[in-house]
Amino acid sequence: MARSFTPKVVTANALVEGDVVYLTQDDRWSRRHEDAELIEDEAHAQLRLLHAQAQKGTIVGAYLADATRGPNGPEPIHFREAFRTRGPSNYAHGKQEAGHV
Repeated sequence: MARSFTPKVVTANALVEGDVVYLTQDDRWSRRHEDAELIEDEAHAQLRLLHAQAQKGTIVGAYLADATRGPNGPEPIHFREAFRTRGPSNYAHGKQEAGHV
């Protein structure tokens, strides 16, 4: 029996800054998980991942991450992805410095 597809977002790291980024429906890279395109079709997810992986001058390490629909956009399911949304693990850098924790 085939298992059901879990919705995904495409995530990667910005090549220059190293920040975690998410592919939006209109092909931008956002640093906000809730801006990501929530992909609910497996074939479409694979196409979006290929599109992201082709952007070698912009991002690195693109992959599909499980997500769920939330009130303000996609929300991460797994701890690792939730952790990545908060920025670097040492304070006074990135999103934590700006008070986005």
